[in-house]
Amino acid sequence: MKVLITGHDGYIGSVLTPLAQAAGHDVMGLDSRLYRGCGFGPPASEAPALDLDIRHVQVEHLKGFDAVIHLAAISNDPVGDLNPKCTYDINHKASVRIAALAKEAGVSRFLFSSSCSLYGSAGEGCVDETGEFNPVTPYGESKVLVERDVSSMADDDFSPCFLRNATVYGVSPQLRADLVVNNLTGFAFLRGEVLLSSDGSPWRPLVHVEDVSRAFVACLEAPRELVHNEAFNVGRTDENYQIRAVAEIVKEVVPGSRVTFGEGAGPDIRNYRVDCGKLGRVLPQAVPRWTVRRGVEELYEAFRRYALTENDFLTRYVRISQIKRLLAEGRLDSDLLWSTGGGEGAA
Repeated sequence: MKVLITGHDGYIGSVLTPLAQAAGHDVMGLDSRLYRGCGFGPPASEAPALDLDIRHVQVEHLKGFDAVIHLAAISNDPVGDLNPKCTYDINHKASVRIAALAKEAGVSRFLFSSSCSLYGSAGEGCVDETGEFNPVTPYGESKVLVERDVSSMADDDFSPCFLRNATVYGVSPQLRADLVVNNLTGFAFLRGEVLLSSDGSPWRPLVHVEDVSRAFVACLEAPRELVHNEAFNVGRTDENYQIRAVAEIVKEVVPGSRVTFGEGAGPDIRNYRVDCGKLGRVLPQAVPRWTVRRGVEELYEAFRRYALTENDFLTRYVRISQIKRLLAEGRLDSDLLWSTGGGEGAA
């Protein structure tokens, strides 16, 4: 298939793109390059790409593709909270617009990178794809809105599918230090402290970035009737963890580390467990292979191999830090668009 991956240069995209290429697909990327220069380890394999903000995509950019995998978004809660309106403009309005343009362009399959964060504050029960939405952040709310609006576009010629990713972790050429497993492992490696910013009680479903990427490829290749206008929780039901349990795993893997709590650490209202059984029943080839323990071991070894520094860990690999730097330097405007003369992708 000829596939366009938006956000191909991001944390998931830089793992998914070579995986899709290896599966035999003709892949083109599209990315605004906000995180150029923030790579970790060997560079990501290259794909032909458009350096373009998703708000500037036109129908001609989408013609000729069999599928669009839409990853591009304001990628986490702190960046989303920095400018909630901009978050909705990008994560909701621009995402729905791209789906509509894809349909107009004759793209038959549209895979949307949604999130289990749309369940928000769901309590102790295990939520499946029929569960109620209760998002507690602009990021989570935007995912609800996109699923609602894009689902209504489904017809005989346009087939959307929604992958509700658990909280992702693992090594990527575009590493993120602001994801919980990566963050805890990084602090343990650098400071000997598994530093918790909450009391450790909240539940999270966790999934490796490679497993998320495999799920996208499986949905891309699946018979239409299996995935048409369907949502899937992407993860494993037995990989729901309380954050304090993750901290204990990190402590066991990283020699000499100990669990500590940040100032004011208390409960986190984001608290949910998810049932991922549907993914295994419908697409058994997409069942995740990684566990959190294996992921922590992988991260620790990568941090050693590539000599992770505290400065990089706290700046280049934290999305909010990179955005604030570009804003302070005048290279981005308040709508997170490249300033005049900077050019899209000139990071």
